[in-house]
Amino acid sequence: MSTVNLEVNNHVATLTIESPPANALSSTLLKDLGTQLDKITEDESVKAVILKGEGRFFSAGADIKEFTSLQNEDDFAALAKNGQDLFDKMEAYHIPIIAAIHGAALGGGLELAMACHMRIVANTAKLGLPELTLGIIPGFAGTQRLPQYVGTAKAYELVLTGEPISGADAATYGLANQAVDEAELFDTVEQLVNKIVAKSKPTITKVMELVPYAKFHSFTEGVEKEAEAFAEVFGNEDAKEGIAAFVEKRKANFNDK
Repeated sequence: MSTVNLEVNNHVATLTIESPPANALSSTLLKDLGTQLDKITEDESVKAVILKGEGRFFSAGADIKEFTSLQNEDDFAALAKNGQDLFDKMEAYHIPIIAAIHGAALGGGLELAMACHMRIVANTAKLGLPELTLGIIPGFAGTQRLPQYVGTAKAYELVLTGEPISGADAATYGLANQAVDEAELFDTVEQLVNKIVAKSKPTITKVMELVPYAKFHSFTEGVEKEAEAFAEVFGNEDAKEGIAAFVEKRKANFNDK
């Protein structure tokens, strides 16, 4: 039985982490998540992914018990590399992944959330990288992604103290897109996703390709690719429909072509 459940409905794939009690990121769970992402890739109807946790937490961290079973330095390096590769795959995914975070996203759980493209959090959620309190350090690229969201100085503070912050503070620092009451969390995520999937899939795909350019390549290369994509998308049927709908003051009816 998979530790990550997949449901697809109305262009939205929902991935639910189901590994009680804390949804810890074991090597099995990471493998299951990768398998489900591969399945989504094969479904051309999907325009957005929601990632959430079942039970009390989004994910309270990596599987510490599994850590204790490892013996050699190479084993630890392999575990870190597997997680990093999966999270890199998520960050480069061709459709947006939105993390819905309640309860806690700690350690590996926060590293997973940071690999998503957007994060909606409950005000009362706890987010942090507490690894240093265990005498270890983040291993799934947490030291690299966190500064991109909160800045270098704040990242030093959060990692070196190991102290979590609230969902409300996460939104203030730029780690989350927005923070809401926990009772409103999934409705808020659904509203956001519905706005996204109402768009034409070719345009969504191009944006997912273009936004990371300045990070992984260069600004100049990114704007060149944007111009190429702009021209390509303008020849699509959905572009003609979108412009016609604007002129005619009606809602566009996109067919993802």
